[in-house]
Amino acid sequence: MRLTDSVVLITGGARMGEAIAASLADRGADIVLTYRTSEKSALKAARSIESRGRRSIVIKADLAKRGVAAQVISRIKKVFGRLDILIHMSSVYEEQSLAHLTARDWQRHLETNLTSGYEVALRSVPLMKGSGSGRIIFVTDWTVESGRPRYRNLVPYYVAKSGLKGLTEVLALELAPAILVNSIAPGPILPPRRMSAKAKREVAIETPLRRWGGAEEIAKAVMFLAESDFVTGESIRVDGGRHLR
Repeated sequence: MRLTDSVVLITGGARMGEAIAASLADRGADIVLTYRTSEKSALKAARSIESRGRRSIVIKADLAKRGVAAQVISRIKKVFGRLDILIHMSSVYEEQSLAHLTARDWQRHLETNLTSGYEVALRSVPLMKGSGSGRIIFVTDWTVESGRPRYRNLVPYYVAKSGLKGLTEVLALELAPAILVNSIAPGPILPPRRMSAKAKREVAIETPLRRWGGAEEIAKAVMFLAESDFVTGESIRVDGGRHLR
């Protein structure tokens, strides 16, 4: 796909989304950014996009709520009249022991990590088909691509992200040939803000490439999937070999 003058929707993705947006803008894309709580990150990304001479709009949206995805797509249609690429990064990651897991915890993870992806993808399809083609890229998790859970206390998160991988595959089949659907499974890309220096070092040691990847590595994977015309139904693991341990 040619990215010049394309319109891209990036949902969520604080920190990683900034690098992806900058890379897309460098290739001539206009960007729509949605956020639920990370307004500062979204506005920073928007300024970066505009400094590159491209257009950007920022929308506060909780995509886990019914009807919100439709509102976002309606706004994009009104402002740009088209949508070429969806990069769905909205996610929640919360640890909770199985013994204390509530129905609300379960529902929140599934609605945010899985259902929101289905809803925004479904709403994006008519606009993409109107342009003749499209790309949908979901963000899953390296543990899902490893084929088994690696950590305790992440039951609903792991289940939701596994569902997102399944959604990638079935939508790739359903939407071919006009729309290509893939996912990216990040490993140690950016350490959590409150992670100790010791914990950061331990993760790096457990990663065969001996370092954290950085958001730019995810941006590179996005560029590949956005520009490729013959890859669909795939999940690309970007984890520095972490799954090998």
